[in-house]
Amino acid sequence: MSLLALGVVYGDIGTSPLYAFKVALQVATKSGHDVGAAAVGTASLVIWCLIVIVSIKYAILILRADNRGEGGVVAMIALLGARDARRDKHGVLLVLGLIGAALLYGDGAITPAISVLSAVEGLETNAPLLEDAVIPITLAILVVLFFMQCKGTGFIGRIFGPIMLCWFVAIGVLGVVNIVHNPQVIRALLPSEAVAFVAHSPLTVSLGVFAAAFLAVTGGEAMYADMGHFGRAAIRAAWFFVAFPALVLNYMGQAALVASTPQAAAGPFYGLAPSWAHYPLVAFATAATVIASQAIISGIFSLTQQAIQLGFLPRLRVLHTACDERGQIYIPIVNWLLAIATLTAVLVFRSSDALAGAYGITVSGLMAISTFLAALVAIKWGHSLIMVVLVNGAFMLVDLLFFSANALKVIEGGWFPLLIVGVIIFLMLTWRRGLELLRAARAGRRFSEGQFIGALKDKAICRVPGTGAFLSVSRTGIPLSLSVHLKHNKALQERVLLVSVVTQEIPFVNPEERAAVSELSCGLERIVLKFGFMEIPNIPRGLSNSRIFASREELREISYYIGRETVIPDSNVEGMWGVREATFMWMQRNSATTGASFEIPSDQLIEMGTEIKI
Repeated sequence: MSLLALGVVYGDIGTSPLYAFKVALQVATKSGHDVGAAAVGTASLVIWCLIVIVSIKYAILILRADNRGEGGVVAMIALLGARDARRDKHGVLLVLGLIGAALLYGDGAITPAISVLSAVEGLETNAPLLEDAVIPITLAILVVLFFMQCKGTGFIGRIFGPIMLCWFVAIGVLGVVNIVHNPQVIRALLPSEAVAFVAHSPLTVSLGVFAAAFLAVTGGEAMYADMGHFGRAAIRAAWFFVAFPALVLNYMGQAALVASTPQAAAGPFYGLAPSWAHYPLVAFATAATVIASQAIISGIFSLTQQAIQLGFLPRLRVLHTACDERGQIYIPIVNWLLAIATLTAVLVFRSSDALAGAYGITVSGLMAISTFLAALVAIKWGHSLIMVVLVNGAFMLVDLLFFSANALKVIEGGWFPLLIVGVIIFLMLTWRRGLELLRAARAGRRFSEGQFIGALKDKAICRVPGTGAFLSVSRTGIPLSLSVHLKHNKALQERVLLVSVVTQEIPFVNPEERAAVSELSCGLERIVLKFGFMEIPNIPRGLSNSRIFASREELREISYYIGRETVIPDSNVEGMWGVREATFMWMQRNSATTGASFEIPSDQLIEMGTEIKI
């Protein structure tokens, strides 16, 4: 499991040496420091960022805040019980969590661009004539990467781990070779070197170096987000025994190279390798950055699925790319929107140095939110308030320092991921508010259980053989689709199931606890099917878990009725302002059909259309 974690979890942070040290050193030398001293001070700052933020904060502390083994900001929202919040303090937590989720989308647009671009730029070192080919090659690699998403990551995933293990060994060995030639660089392991370097630099330069050094820890949040796939122990082992030592050795090796050969500061990573290994290293680095990009893309798919399950996004078409792995999914619309954002980033910024200005602000914001939410989880679990404030408060100060440093880069490029974040937050909050208005409009048109049962006793209602399952958003009352059906057809099956799907605030639900069945009257039964936020609801399978059917033949004879509402704006009804209302209607019209979302066979599905004003 640790080997697999190397490929999925540490792809992003493992390719940071391609650009992080170079960018930080370029900022550091602006202070007038000697290049050698700046190299050692920068390496020390980067190494201690890895120790404090990734090793202590994430690997040791944040990984404890799991929701039955699952991690990530969405899991933390569910753990705090904030998903059903309205306008109280939990509503603030909900918005904060949504911002954290949106920040990950911004990160997902930048990571593939800067990773692949920084690897391909290695061609310029020995072949300056290839400079004009860097952008086309990068775009071609990214286009192929996004086209391959529909094939799934099963086969590629099995080779991710071994490739990244070889990558970490390679960058560690390159670092050791250069450290041997300049062993004095080992003093970069002392925190005093980082402190002294920052203390003797102007404030603007110090903040710039902090922002650049933060590039070395981007990807650290993947440790928490992917915890459910590999487990806490495997992720920690992969970090402390492989990834962390290799990264430290490589950063010290780059510092040693620059200290002895100042002209190598223009490209210290590729300068570590002998000339005969240069092009193989470029190819190896490109493969590693593709892996890093694949990991963040897969993470975006998983995050989107969780957001849909928790009601933060509309139902989207979700495809399973492996029959034996429920976590391997592909969401076409998300894939292509992410592709457009990533390719746009490459075309707009055109170099990894320029993209570094856009990178970091989203990740530093996400880390600050994770620290705050983790503190609330620790308090909820009964940990000492004083200790939580002291420990998480210290990490919050560090996070805010890095966020402030990265905030200075908004004009340089930080506006790009923030623009993506703003759009995602707008869509999430609009969808959630629109659902609230839609539920309120439905409630005013539905029969109560008493009214409906009274109508069934009317002799004018014809009961026919068979079973009808009516999907209901609410666990009380009568679904609008059933009310409309009875009003117009005056007929109903002898057996009627009122089926509600509830997403629990846990990743997975035990199949034995999936269905809760209650008898009503006149052949009516209410069935509540529970699914975890990491699961894709399957209503037919859930009904089979209810054990109210004697055979599969009965399940195949069920007629499923779902409501398909057409939303119409009504100026006389208090709701959302115009742009949000139009956006919600567009999202509602283009969401995936309920039948496909709940795995209902198309030949058993009947849609009941109606218009609703909001």
